[in-house]
Amino acid sequence: MIAVELRKLFRRPRTWATIGVLNALPIVVAVLLAVTDLAPRPGQGPAFLSAVLTNGALFPLAALGIVLPLFLPIAVAVVAGDSVAGEAQAGTLRYLLARPAGRTRLLVGKLVAVLVFVLVTVLIVAAVGFLLGTTLFQAQPLAGTSVSGTTLTAGQLAGRTALAIGYVVVSMCGVAAFALFFSTLTDSPLGATLGALAVLIASSLLLTLDAAAPIAPYLPTRYWLAFVDLFRDPILWRDVSRGLGLQGVYVGVLLAASWANFATKDVKS
Repeated sequence: MIAVELRKLFRRPRTWATIGVLNALPIVVAVLLAVTDLAPRPGQGPAFLSAVLTNGALFPLAALGIVLPLFLPIAVAVVAGDSVAGEAQAGTLRYLLARPAGRTRLLVGKLVAVLVFVLVTVLIVAAVGFLLGTTLFQAQPLAGTSVSGTTLTAGQLAGRTALAIGYVVVSMCGVAAFALFFSTLTDSPLGATLGALAVLIASSLLLTLDAAAPIAPYLPTRYWLAFVDLFRDPILWRDVSRGLGLQGVYVGVLLAASWANFATKDVKS
């Protein structure tokens, strides 16, 4: 079942079109930076973008910072929202459930396929960012451009970049969990996608309001950019661990709700 869902997902042209469009913005930004030689001031714009001109090895992180607030969540929500609702809309969900596999196994297959999509997408964004950064800019050890202004070796930079990529993957798993949950509630992929995006947009807006400070630590987008703390010296683990824990709670609760709803749903399409 899992292999079938993976083949179905990655054989769709729109899957690769989504990944291609997602990488378009980092490519445009990299070219503009290389041509104009102008970067935003430190602290302005996406994380690490101001340091790219002096060290192209940081562009994978800048690329993730560029797509993380909006474009990456949209891509994940579209795929996850379509996972169950798309089958219902196409009228194939009833036939899938007629197989001996059962509802739980089908939902697990859908979930694994979405999670693999998240991992592949984030890795491709980081890989494209690395190729752009090392091609268009000078790559060197992270000296004087880290958040703490200290020097990191190439090995340290690679290790912390891998941790940052893993952190972004976990953060997007929370988005996937929201979209998958809504996908079990409706037979409209668009409705499931918009439902997940509505939650994330509301979370982002609430983070800008002082009145929402008491609930800010529990909002799903609160710690998305905490991967920046992985490049402090020493690493500040507080927000990173809180972000991982928060996403773990959301993923666990939403997946349990998705299973409970899907297992008892009266499928008519």
